Amino acid sequence: MPQLDPAPWFMTLVFSWAVFLVVIPPKVTAHVFPNEPSARTAETLEHKPWHWPWH
Repeated sequence: MPQLDPAPWFMTLVFSWAVFLVVIPPKVTAHVFPNEPSARTAETLEHKPWHWPWH
């Protein structure tokens, strides 16, 4: 059964994992968002209770 012979596919597996582990992570981590999120203001909102008419 030729599927069980790892010789033709082992180097493909090694090179594909090398690409995933060496080439792709620096490209992903170098990505910069165009708009940095700003901090939210610390203002507190006044909540008014809502009295239900059927109670």
